[in-house]
Amino acid sequence: MNLAEFIEGRRDAHLAELCELLRIPSVSAKSEHKADIERGARWVADNLRAAGFKSVEIVPTNLHPLVYAESLDAPGKPTVLFYGHYDVQPAEPMDLWTSPAFEPTVRQGNLYGRGTADDKGQVHIHLKAFESLQKVHGRLPINVKVLIEGEEEVGSVSLWDYVQRNKAKLQADALVVSDTSMLAKGVPSITYGLRGLNYDEVELTGPAHDLHSGVYGGAVPNPLAILSELFGKLHDKNFRIAVPGFYDGVAKVSSAERKALNALPWKRKDFEKAVGAPGYFGERGFSIVEQLWIRPTLELNGIWGGYTGEGAKTVIPSKAFAKFSTRLVPNQDPKKIAKLVEKHIRKLLPKAVHCKFEVLSTGKPWVAPFHAPIFKKAQTALEKGFGKKAVFIREGGSIPFVTQMHDTFKVPCVLIGFGLPDENAHAPDEHIALENYFGGIKAIAHFYEDLASL
Repeated sequence: MNLAEFIEGRRDAHLAELCELLRIPSVSAKSEHKADIERGARWVADNLRAAGFKSVEIVPTNLHPLVYAESLDAPGKPTVLFYGHYDVQPAEPMDLWTSPAFEPTVRQGNLYGRGTADDKGQVHIHLKAFESLQKVHGRLPINVKVLIEGEEEVGSVSLWDYVQRNKAKLQADALVVSDTSMLAKGVPSITYGLRGLNYDEVELTGPAHDLHSGVYGGAVPNPLAILSELFGKLHDKNFRIAVPGFYDGVAKVSSAERKALNALPWKRKDFEKAVGAPGYFGERGFSIVEQLWIRPTLELNGIWGGYTGEGAKTVIPSKAFAKFSTRLVPNQDPKKIAKLVEKHIRKLLPKAVHCKFEVLSTGKPWVAPFHAPIFKKAQTALEKGFGKKAVFIREGGSIPFVTQMHDTFKVPCVLIGFGLPDENAHAPDEHIALENYFGGIKAIAHFYEDLASL
């Protein structure tokens, strides 16, 4: 039996197994899920052993365990390091899920559940590709190292510590990642650029404690009102970020690349359907694709303070909080940007409040040429899996590990995604299209098989 036929005959078994993994609520941000995280690591390790990896270890860290495996039984053939993560975002708000977040459910050709697209479904594609190659050929056609972590959604600190201590062990000819999206349904894609990320928190303190808004209102500073006003000042009327020096290092994208990106089969109507907003605006002078992929942003992610419970409680809050993120593009240094943003925020705030500014996580932007032979192999393999030629895209999200690995090992990083932009990663009703999941297993299996000829 050939490879594609074998994979096709295992569809039901593969899907049932993925659902097992999705039922584990491996939420890395919440301490109450620590046991679930550890269960997720054990599940991944067991699955790698079932896929034929003889060397598999669960590596304890200061936070959540990571899983490392290797198969080095193909002397003279290329060595690939595959990276993914088994942790997931919190599922709240639970009431906005059509079916429970950790009870995977198939509806209209999609599999719904937290982690389907980000990143358990995509990791599982590779695990089943490895297993299929082992079953059909008796061994993997290339050398493979696998690194799957449990902290991607909370900054990957332990992962990078592990890499720094194990550089020789992790050396490979290429890094392969599936934690990105296809451009659109039916358009297999290879990502060659990602935005970086700073994730920050601001805490403002005014009065020493909450105050009665009738007794004190009108004469004391309200941190929540001041914080709201602050974020209204961080963009100008053209939706450019109003932080002095913010754009100084932004790399210019050539007119040829801008033209190529805007010529991709990207459909505005699909974008608007996925977003569902009454109207749209962004940085003037750039198309939506450019705003999403090649321009930096500053987004308020959450703001809170005071009383938000049922009924009325008339208080002036002592404290107000906000979390916000800046997405960064090539030549922007995360540390420098954090300092510029903090300096400007402190300058805008009145002396009537105290400000605590904290950088919670950072990640550098990444963009790379895609002319190495391995990218051609990826493009050909995707065509075998989906029947269409793959396109090269950039993406607005961030995977700090990709930049770290690229800077450390100086090898090609091949990002092959099987999610879709409208699949609600990080939101209720996250899902993955089953045609992408099943097609992805075929494509990735062919990719690893074809790499043996490099």
